[in-house]
Amino acid sequence: MTALDTDPERTTTGFAPDPALGGASSGRTAAPLLRVLLSEITWVLRRPRTLVMIGLIALIPVLVGVGIALSGDGMSGGITALLSGNGLLLPVASMGMLLMMALPVAASFTAADAFAGESAHGTLRALLLAPISRPRLILVKSLGVLSAITATIVVTTLVAIVAGLLLLGGSGFLTVSGTTLPFGVGLGRVALIAGYVVLQLAAFASLALALSACTEHPLLSLVGAMGALITFQIVGLIPALDFLTPYLLTTGWQEALIEPLRDPMALDVMAESSARALCYLLIGLSLTTLRVVTKDS
Repeated sequence: MTALDTDPERTTTGFAPDPALGGASSGRTAAPLLRVLLSEITWVLRRPRTLVMIGLIALIPVLVGVGIALSGDGMSGGITALLSGNGLLLPVASMGMLLMMALPVAASFTAADAFAGESAHGTLRALLLAPISRPRLILVKSLGVLSAITATIVVTTLVAIVAGLLLLGGSGFLTVSGTTLPFGVGLGRVALIAGYVVLQLAAFASLALALSACTEHPLLSLVGAMGALITFQIVGLIPALDFLTPYLLTTGWQEALIEPLRDPMALDVMAESSARALCYLLIGLSLTTLRVVTKDS
């Protein structure tokens, strides 16, 4: 179901027919951009599939916390080895697990449906014929996808913090350097990691958005995005292709999550990875714009 299905007088472009003029196209005036954005974001976040997706992902940190609490010790290796008695680290460990597959799938799931879903339901043509600039339509759709990504990370982070403190305990933020930081400082570092993950997922979703603009089938866009993710990960594991590593979006994901856990904190990998993500974001949005503005109505 699309935005047009939920309200016959609403489109994601913010136009409604003027009954006095007896037509759906004549007499339309553009709604304020803020109203259009709020309408799109509300529609995206209220979709059952979005709510189910957020709920399932937010459940993962709880399961991890329960498992560690029942075992009485942290898992072996990496951040998870420090989790026992350090609940504020649970959001970081959860992001590390989810970032490899679940979060990119969730991000691309929403982005793949942005244009291809409208096309599959026959509503994209109406959007393209509406008296609205196509770049504005891209902006609305892009921010709708970003809202779903942000909501997913915010909810997952908050659930992980609460679950970590309740199940694992801890009053500070234990770093991998062996020092314990105040609770407030720890929360700030968790927020930094959450912001970093949002940026990486936005960059990946921009690729799925570009694929969505090029096809009428959301599943094809999703499959294409997943193929890109798997390709990034496989290429990163082949020594003979090391020269491609600096150009892969997934390069540095796990290392960047560790950097805020050091004392003192160094953000070299996170900064480099963020710059790479911004490049991917620019490429993805540019391809989306090129396709949408040249698409036949």
